[in-house]
Amino acid sequence: MLNRVWLLFFIVAAISILVQLLAGNTEVLSDSVTALFASAKLAADISLGLIGVLALWMGLMQVGEKAGVVGLFARLFEPLLSRLMPEVPRGHVAYGSISMNLTANILGLDNAATPLGIKAMHDLQSLNPIKTVATNAQILFLVLNTSSVTLVPVTVFLYRAQQGAEHPADVFLPILLATSASTLVGLLVVAIIQKIPLFNSVILAYAGLVMGSLMALVAYLLTLSADAIGSMSMVLGNGILLLLIFSFILAAGYRKVAVFDEFVEGAKQGFNQAITLIPYLIAMLLAIAVLRASGALEYVLQMLATLISGLGWDTRFIDAMPTALMKPFSGSGARAMMLETMDHHGVDSFAGRLAAILQGSTETTFYVLAVYFGSVGIRNGRHALSCGLTADVAGIAAAIGVCYWFYG
Repeated sequence: MLNRVWLLFFIVAAISILVQLLAGNTEVLSDSVTALFASAKLAADISLGLIGVLALWMGLMQVGEKAGVVGLFARLFEPLLSRLMPEVPRGHVAYGSISMNLTANILGLDNAATPLGIKAMHDLQSLNPIKTVATNAQILFLVLNTSSVTLVPVTVFLYRAQQGAEHPADVFLPILLATSASTLVGLLVVAIIQKIPLFNSVILAYAGLVMGSLMALVAYLLTLSADAIGSMSMVLGNGILLLLIFSFILAAGYRKVAVFDEFVEGAKQGFNQAITLIPYLIAMLLAIAVLRASGALEYVLQMLATLISGLGWDTRFIDAMPTALMKPFSGSGARAMMLETMDHHGVDSFAGRLAAILQGSTETTFYVLAVYFGSVGIRNGRHALSCGLTADVAGIAAAIGVCYWFYG
């Protein structure tokens, strides 16, 4: 799948460049070459930047496993995860790292979520009989990451505040609904393909608990101002991170674990993984860069606008679609598109609000796929990409729908 998608990106880019050359736009050649070299540098910068973060969290995870704290997380979520990932044996260490990753994602702890996700993917890889082909559990885990719910998207609020929004956090509930729809659709699609029975008492009990907690939290957050939500999120996020770190180290010390030695051993693994990621990131970012520089995404947007106009539908959402089209490929690119839309149309305009909702509705699918699968050397992702993109489409559709619902 990845081989075909990578080739398709270059074919589409080549056609787009040719069309622009025929139209007299020769600058596309220099733009494409610049994008190619810039993407290679970006991949190396990202990987090198991950060295410290990966070394930190891999070291802490090593200590946490020896201390038994990770095992506690595993026991909390294992009844649910064992039914969603039946090929993972009960008591396996993967349950702990998966649980911690998903918790970090939900709480918006980005610095912790990625290294914890890579650790979880490595734990799942230990059960993989064919090391270059993704297992069902790895696919489900990746799709949950590309569409995972973030309870408080503080960065989106900050960008809206910087652009002068009257109420920066008024997109909170629409973003939560959109990203919840993305996660639900991603889970359902994977469950259908992998024949996972979702309607059993354990899964329904966890789902009820999660939904009840979400509704209670939403009801509380809606009573707060944007500044109060941001402050609460900052305190909660930093507090949880420090609580995890101290619980790992102090519990390990109580159990007479050689804390320093275990941390260093885990940190070594994080360093090696960061270096391993470079070729996979270069390959993915290279294809995305040339696709973007070729103008192919702009052609797609123009065709969509023509189609919607021809059908006589409301075209206001088209102005925010650059963010939606860019989000699966590039987080920074989508952010730039969102800010451009806010600046051009107004931060509190329909398009400005929709761009913010789209930015918070899903993760960067191709980046997550390259990092997580690349970290363990998987080349055949099977149905991971198609399920992830289906979740993206669901998130985009939900974002458009809730934006019309809330803002007319």
